[in-house]
Amino acid sequence: MSDHWREGNSIDLLINGEEFFPRVFECISKAKREVLLETFILNEDKIGKELQQVLISTAKRGVRVEVTVDDYGTADLSTEFINDMLNAGVKLHVFDPTPRLLGVRVNMFRRLHRKIVVVDAEDAFVGGINYSADHLASFGPTAKQDYAVHVRGPIVLDIHEACLKLLRQGSPRKKKHLEDTKLTPAIDLAGNSKMLLAVRDNVWHTRDIERHYLRAIHGARHRLLIANAYFFPGYRLLRALRRAARRGVEVTLILQGRPDMAWVSMCTRLLYSYLLKEGIVIHEYCQRPLHGKVALADDEWATIGSSNLDPLSLALNLEANLVIEDRAFNQRLYKHLQGLAKAHCKPIDVKIAEHGYWWRLPLIFLSFHFLRSFPKIAGWFPTHSPEVQLLSPDSPSTPVKSVKKATPEKKSTADKTAWENSVRDAEKIS
Repeated sequence: MSDHWREGNSIDLLINGEEFFPRVFECISKAKREVLLETFILNEDKIGKELQQVLISTAKRGVRVEVTVDDYGTADLSTEFINDMLNAGVKLHVFDPTPRLLGVRVNMFRRLHRKIVVVDAEDAFVGGINYSADHLASFGPTAKQDYAVHVRGPIVLDIHEACLKLLRQGSPRKKKHLEDTKLTPAIDLAGNSKMLLAVRDNVWHTRDIERHYLRAIHGARHRLLIANAYFFPGYRLLRALRRAARRGVEVTLILQGRPDMAWVSMCTRLLYSYLLKEGIVIHEYCQRPLHGKVALADDEWATIGSSNLDPLSLALNLEANLVIEDRAFNQRLYKHLQGLAKAHCKPIDVKIAEHGYWWRLPLIFLSFHFLRSFPKIAGWFPTHSPEVQLLSPDSPSTPVKSVKKATPEKKSTADKTAWENSVRDAEKIS
């Protein structure tokens, strides 16, 4: 587990797209040397087009712009949208490009789920917000509730390096390009926050984010508050939460009450009785779909990032969370989440949780055993070495989409990397 703490950072909490998008776009527009951006979803909507224009204008000024999107999450961009970026000098990378099978996306496991931006190796953004209009309140009742942070200071060293490490998966030519243009990040002190970057991958950091959660839960003395969109954690986390409640810690969960996917709510509610019986407080957020991934412990510790507490995030996806020790940040986030719970949440009690309990009991039993075994089960899924493919049209008239969705014979012959997915990773968690 990474314990590389950095002191002397500044941090700003950004709530929803209304605060996040303007800050990111402004920061990118002022870039002088380099922009590194990773996202799971980039939609060709109002927000996606605004991001595209900011990236294009920035690249035209001679700034190196490297954008990495996930092939599963970002699958429907038009050829024109992509070509406009490429022709302006934006370097667009696709994580694990895979041909569709009869028009269906089949590469649903081991996704690039991180949401990171680094500008000039001085400003960084980490969180759970994708580049999509459904993160704006104006989108309507299905707009997502989500969070990110804007940080400056020595922590940007680690975030910058994490982005470069991902981009190095590919051809020697691309690696050489990255080394030739590599920046030396600033390490000037910017504030009083102590932070570390916790990432999850399938080789070197298979359990880092989960272990930081467990460490915070085990060490909590009086308060734990977790707001998480997809809550179906492993047995160790569930057991740690119950033990914390038994020793007198006030444990509160804010979970989805209006899920964007119905199965999420069904799976999560199987765990309610198990948790409520130990005194854990559960609220369902009902104003809009909850997409956040944040947590607090006592008065200083916090985490925010892309990792859900579900099997995909904890055992398969590439994720990134910041772990923060900052009393002021903790208090601000706590005040916000408490206000959310009081104004827009429905409290769940044992009576509600046990409604229809008799027919759900077999599912609860099976879910516990599934949670305990999922990491090992994950090793049964077809594995390969995900690559990051750099898109480059043969000519201005060549459809980039055909490159992106090429058959195996037409795909880049990029070298395979050491990013091997093995059962060994899963067995460490089980």
